[in-house]
Amino acid sequence: MDQRPIGVMDSGLGGLSVVRLLHQRLPHESVIFVGDQQHFPYGTRVQDEIRSFALIIGKFLVQQNIKLMVIACNTATAAALTLLQKELPVPVIGVIQPGAVAAVSLPYHDRIGVIATESTINDGAYVRAIKSLSPKTTVLAKATQPLVAIVEHGQTGTLKAQRAVNEQLAVFRQKPVDGLVLGCTHFPFLTKEIMQTLGPTVAIIDPAGETVQLVARVLTKHDALATTTDKGQLTLYSTGAASDLAAGARKWLGKQDLTSKHLALF
Repeated sequence: MDQRPIGVMDSGLGGLSVVRLLHQRLPHESVIFVGDQQHFPYGTRVQDEIRSFALIIGKFLVQQNIKLMVIACNTATAAALTLLQKELPVPVIGVIQPGAVAAVSLPYHDRIGVIATESTINDGAYVRAIKSLSPKTTVLAKATQPLVAIVEHGQTGTLKAQRAVNEQLAVFRQKPVDGLVLGCTHFPFLTKEIMQTLGPTVAIIDPAGETVQLVARVLTKHDALATTTDKGQLTLYSTGAASDLAAGARKWLGKQDLTSKHLALF
């Protein structure tokens, strides 16, 4: 058994959707979260930049004595997962493969839609992952970069958010899909708007759920689950405005006593 924390990184607030499920399903695990808000958004950056940012954050988390790292960012997963798995001395898990597994596990998955950042879509990571598991599945991938800013700026639940989702997802009304993968960890916070746009017949796939299950399996395999009966602690770091991350965490995690520290890594 292992009381060390789990390290989680994202380009901004979106990775809190993974942290939220970690705390729900593995409540005794402590988490250190780094939001790289200084370099937000990752989705419009070149992959060499993203790899550099992710590796620096990964090395910082290793210095905090983590036992496992989650790249809670689809863009960074596509760009840097293989590098971090090679360079860091702890298991590193991304969110793309779990998302693909969840998609092809649907009872009906002949046509799967994917929404993500420009970088993730251009990389083709989701198409490759889904096709490797289910070659006959048709994958319709759409870059929906503007939706990331809607979440990051706290505009979910507004008319502006619904209009943006309607516009960005119009292609899936013209070309219906069985399921839609939320290929950016910001997007689960827009689930209500997405369901309003697509209707109840489209399955919404949040890779965070399968990712947390994978975390649990890896920790169990390595006999590294926390044994404490106390709730795990959450430590928040932002490379940008720490107050913005803290406000987002209080909103999305429902804990009013959360604070964030500024992290000068770059």
